Amino acid sequence: MFDFCIIGAGIVGLSTAMQLQQRFQHASIVLLEKESAPALHQTGRNSGVIHAGVYYAPGSLKARFCREGSARTMAFCRENSIPYEQCGKLIVATSSPELARLGDLETRARANGLEPIRLDGEQLAEREPDITGLGALLFRETGIVDYGAVCRGMASRFITAGGEIRFGAVCTGFKEHPGEVEIHTDGGTLHARSVITCAGVQSDRMARLAGLDIDFRIVPFRGDYFRLRSERNAIIRHLIYPVPDPALPFLGVHLTRMIGGYVTVGPNAALSFAREGYGRLSLNVVDSIDLATFPGFWRTIWNNRASAVDELHSAFSRRRYLALCQKYCPSLTLEDLEPHPSGIRAQAVKADGTLIHDFLIVQTPRTTHVCNAPSPAATAALPIGAHIVDTVAEKLEGSR
Repeated sequence: MFDFCIIGAGIVGLSTAMQLQQRFQHASIVLLEKESAPALHQTGRNSGVIHAGVYYAPGSLKARFCREGSARTMAFCRENSIPYEQCGKLIVATSSPELARLGDLETRARANGLEPIRLDGEQLAEREPDITGLGALLFRETGIVDYGAVCRGMASRFITAGGEIRFGAVCTGFKEHPGEVEIHTDGGTLHARSVITCAGVQSDRMARLAGLDIDFRIVPFRGDYFRLRSERNAIIRHLIYPVPDPALPFLGVHLTRMIGGYVTVGPNAALSFAREGYGRLSLNVVDSIDLATFPGFWRTIWNNRASAVDELHSAFSRRRYLALCQKYCPSLTLEDLEPHPSGIRAQAVKADGTLIHDFLIVQTPRTTHVCNAPSPAATAALPIGAHIVDTVAEKLEGSR
């Protein structure tokens, strides 16, 4: 019998496991991961940005946890000798409507405790000669890191403190009793007093396996990336982002300096028919049926049909993808775009087609499920883990 069982060794699961072991030093804790190593899906396939907390509704969990998480992530890197860089980010407006939205974004950022610097077109050109725009906001707080390395650091600390990680362990179901939870896996049954699932693109399925009657599903969006050829590694000094569409949860195609010294372009946000399929033509029958039979999927697609078509276009046309980048970086050419691994964003969608924008955690008496943790979850992973540990601790105190 374990005291705690955690499902999923992405960054949120590892953060939770590490901090749970720190809080309950004598507890027996096991973390189950179906893959052969940690961080092989969303965590290991993102753009590596330590977000400052620019975009999120003031007072939301995203705004609070991202702001706190940025500082804590950098501190964790320093403590564990993990390379990171606080290079700053520029959000660039290339049209009059975008310039107006930039002002709204500045207001929101200041409400979230940030202090952006407003730049006009000439000041932008001085800082970034290859970037063109009418104006920009500079956020010095933004950084970059390899989140895979962060996960390995968390795993090491968890194991050193007494935790156990079992790779290749697929969770197939739960059976909750008054004093314990049976966790069924493809390798047998485990027992734990409390279960926490941090399953990313499979999070809604874990919640349903635990008996929760949820009104949302995970809709996967594939993000395609390109890597600039090595001759263009010095093309930017900061991260370069477009002004996002406020109606969508995605930030648009951006230029990102990576901790390895190269530059990526992306991601877009194309609908995927495979939750863990990273090719443009990936198809999973079970995932596709899940989408087709969920009313919220069709409502979401209809409500965002114009952008859905645009994203699909960019997914299959390098020229269209390039055009998105050339709005703010006109010197880029097709020859600059080299292949780079894609990623999947797990987006929770309600049955009425509404996108769930904030982090979402649901519970039964003995299980806790992280059901919506898209960007900036990697940045916010340490505060999310601390919040889960506090929640579980309060529940344990209440049951005594």
